[in-house]
Amino acid sequence: MSSTRNIAFLGTGLMGGPMARRLLGAGFALTVWNRGASKAAPLSADGARIAGNASEAAKGANIVFTMLSDGNAVEDVLFNQGVAAALAAGAVVIDCSSIAPKAARDHAQRLAERGILHIDAPVSGGVVGAAAGTLAIMAGGEGAVIAELAEVFSPLGRVTHVGPTGTGQLAKLGNQQIVAVTIGAVAEAMMLVEAGGGSREAFRNAIRGGFAESRILDLHGQRMVDHNFGTGGPSKLQLKDLNNILAVAESLSLALPLTETVRAEFAEFVAGGGGDVDHSGILQHFEDKHSRAKR
Repeated sequence: MSSTRNIAFLGTGLMGGPMARRLLGAGFALTVWNRGASKAAPLSADGARIAGNASEAAKGANIVFTMLSDGNAVEDVLFNQGVAAALAAGAVVIDCSSIAPKAARDHAQRLAERGILHIDAPVSGGVVGAAAGTLAIMAGGEGAVIAELAEVFSPLGRVTHVGPTGTGQLAKLGNQQIVAVTIGAVAEAMMLVEAGGGSREAFRNAIRGGFAESRILDLHGQRMVDHNFGTGGPSKLQLKDLNNILAVAESLSLALPLTETVRAEFAEFVAGGGGDVDHSGILQHFEDKHSRAKR
């Protein structure tokens, strides 16, 4: 891989936009593309070159970041929209999307046939972490390649080499598993306290700093107190991750009862119109179910 960093960033939405801006702020030359051009255009003010399509963005790049909605979108951009064909041997694709481990391994194999390296590097930390450069980056692939890319990962957050190709995605699924179960637990606990006459806000404040402290209690718990959920982490993407988790678990003959339960609740919430609501909105789903049960 060339020592000159010519980077393409494909997918500049909720997470990709601030990540691309962090790379620009660190002085990297960056070409960006997004399916909806309006989400890429603002990055020109930060010094990015805006490409008209994905293959144009990849042409001449030796590092390509992808931050796309799912495995199908990644496959389409890489292999149907001409990105892989536009890259020279020795280039590296860093896929920060959250996709199934099996899909990541398939993409890596197909790229390797062209002499292109692949790192599956999903992230955690949300939009706040993306903007601040404090993301947790879980990387699967060759350790030497990941180490050589340290200066590229540095503006984005802390990178950890988890293991071979696909294990970055496995780590992200584990992360999302913990997130989903914890969000559900915080929501149910708030309902319990409030039903008994307590205050959600006072409850959250009371347990801060104890064994139940977490980023979920901090950020999502505040959204639950305010009943202002927004669209930061869409529930439809949480459901996608839970479906992937259970598919992997089935392939490994694992039973994950807590995950199965919370997956069923998110499936109901999304089916009922909550797909674009932040996953902290599972509280609203629980409250609505409770109200219906009392009628």
